[in-house]
This record gives sequence, structure tokens and C-alpha cells, in this order.
Amino acid sequence: MDNYSAAHESLSHAVGAARFAYPAGHIEADNRLSWVLGRLERAYGDDAFYVHLTRDTMATARSFLKRYDSGIMQAYRSSILMGALKKSADVDPLDFCVDYCETVNSNIEAFLKNKTHKMNFALERAAADFADFWERIGARGDLESALGQWQVRHNASV
Repeated sequence: MDNYSAAHESLSHAVGAARFAYPAGHIEADNRLSWVLGRLERAYGDDAFYVHLTRDTMATARSFLKRYDSGIMQAYRSSILMGALKKSADVDPLDFCVDYCETVNSNIEAFLKNKTHKMNFALERAAADFADFWERIGARGDLESALGQWQVRHNASV
């Protein structure tokens, strides 16, 4: 794209107002924003174009299962779900991962409920959804080259 900058988790380390200090004409991909939606609302309200990027829930949950004892999954089941490690020891680990996915997606759906400029974007339909996104934001540049990037795997947990 010639008329937008783009980054992945570029301000995920920041606190306060700096957490939302994205430049004008910027596209940010950051799943951690799902945990600060109230502050995102305060910073941008209905003035941004929001994209809810999704992936098949079971595929996502199985991916999180590979990192079950670290990161957000460890935090979710030990701290966010207070005492779940002890009180829910008989729960299948995959069920915790599914619960996490459903929690995040429902938080995002609630946030987007009253937004004017939004779209759902399914990873399984990346090429079609990206072309739609490109058109909806008025992107300029080499669409074919951009579509080719959807064939590159990043952060793949095999």
C-alpha cells in the first residue's frame, strides 16, 4: 500500500496514551487490543476502521494448546479465571483454550456492535476479505503483491 503504514504489535509494550498513539493513515494488527477495548473506545471511538480478524475457533484453540503452559493461556487459566488451575483440574486443557477464544471474540463483537466502520475478516477467506478491505479503506498500491503476502506463514506453531 502506498497510502497507509502498517505494523504488527508496534505499541504493545506502551502504557498510557502512548499505547494508542498510532500515526494517521496507519493499520495496526494487535490481538492484545482485545484486552483494552474500553481505552481503545476512548482513544478512537467511531473514528477508526475496525477489523475483527478471526480464524476457525478449534484451529485457534489447538494452536493455543501448544503454548498452554505459557503466555496468555497460562495467565488466563491461572489469573483471569481465578483458581481455575486448582478448582477445574478435571477440565480438558483444550476446553480452556476454546473458552479463551470465545471470550476474546465475544469481547470484540460487543465492542464493535455500535461501530460504523468495521468488517469481519476470516483468515480462511484472506484473499477475498483482504481485497474487500483494500477497497473499503481506499488503499492504493500493488494489490496483487499484497495478496501474495497472505501465502507467507508468520509465527506458525507447528
